[in-house]
Amino acid sequence: MDMDQADMDKYPAHFIQRVLEYGNMDDWRLLRSYYGLPKIVEECKKLRTLDPVCLSYICAISHTQPEEYRCFHTRQSNPTPWNF
Repeated sequence: MDMDQADMDKYPAHFIQRVLEYGNMDDWRLLRSYYGLPKIVEECKKLRTLDPVCLSYICAISHTQPEEYRCFHTRQSNPTPWNF
């Protein structure tokens, strides 16, 4: 990614997904302070793909159900062996 083109306000879903899947707790704290939990949940509900562990985490901290998320309904029909 070209860091000159990185805009957290223009592409929130991209940053949220990357931090959830690859970030550490410091990254998560920064993301949460920048967007706030309601905005993060709103963007996560629109994501096509999200790691099952990340989905469980976001559901647990926001007290929502996995069925509310698009990625829950659009899972791969043949999951990879490490994502059971």
